[in-house]
Amino acid sequence: LIFLVEASSGVELESLVDMQPPIFLFDRKDGDLRTGGRRQEPGGGPCAIIRAMSGQPRGVCFAFAVFLMGGGAALGQEAVSDLLRQGRQMDLDGQYGEARRLFARALDTPSPPQANVQALRAMAVSYAFEGDCKNAVKYEGQLYERYLTSKSFFEAGETADELARICIDAGDLEQAYQWYQKGHEAGLNEPEEKQKDLWNFRWEHAQARIAARRGNKAEARKHVEAAKAILDNGSNPQQAPFFPYLLGYVAFYGGDFKTALADFQKANQNDPFILVMIAQTYEQLGDQAHALEYYRKALASNAHNPPNAFARPLAKKKVG
Repeated sequence: LIFLVEASSGVELESLVDMQPPIFLFDRKDGDLRTGGRRQEPGGGPCAIIRAMSGQPRGVCFAFAVFLMGGGAALGQEAVSDLLRQGRQMDLDGQYGEARRLFARALDTPSPPQANVQALRAMAVSYAFEGDCKNAVKYEGQLYERYLTSKSFFEAGETADELARICIDAGDLEQAYQWYQKGHEAGLNEPEEKQKDLWNFRWEHAQARIAARRGNKAEARKHVEAAKAILDNGSNPQQAPFFPYLLGYVAFYGGDFKTALADFQKANQNDPFILVMIAQTYEQLGDQAHALEYYRKALASNAHNPPNAFARPLAKKKVG
């Protein structure tokens, strides 16, 4: 094990002498290494070994130092990945506090930017498992601001919509509306017309669901029709599977459970949220056997995302 410190970094060189593990200083100016505070004698020390092995002259020590420092970033990524893996499993097991302690450690671990993104999202989803919109926003809201600042509008829109999904499932309809609106506004900054259709569809889809949750049937129908009109443009066929889910959702919260069931059964049957909605619909229809069947199906998902953050705790409670 060695430590590498840039010679011009302002470190007190004498304090590094004779430390264990050994500390090598690399010098960008002359491409050499020093041990502790002392430059190695010509032909000796770690640089001599590196040069002999590589057959290369000056500059090799600096390149080697950079290589080792890059390896440190890789180790940081690995450490964060391991903490995230453990934390996600804790959430799935219902140990939310312990999961967040692991995610907090991941956030405190020096790592590449993408690892930090994953840790922030994991923390937000962890709060979603407990229906905590406010704390989810505290973490994933940072990503939204970061993407917006860097003009990564698609990512900003996706992040805002994910937060909105957490909030609507938590029952915080006002926060959900605000975040869906932010996602729509960010997405519309994309230049392609078909992308504008995508974000307009998502916005109408969201407004329909929020209106349905508020008991405003007429408003919900208006947004359903607007979403269908955008979908009929044909610019985003990949969004078509989300339309039966919308119809079922609006029907469910409108009290039309037979229609809701028929529509939900046309939606993605691998989505734990859809499976739980089907289970709740069967409950409303008085069919407990089928309700339990679908709650059990929902528990088969090990996804760490907003749909499962809503579905899994409810399904576990119902199955017992």
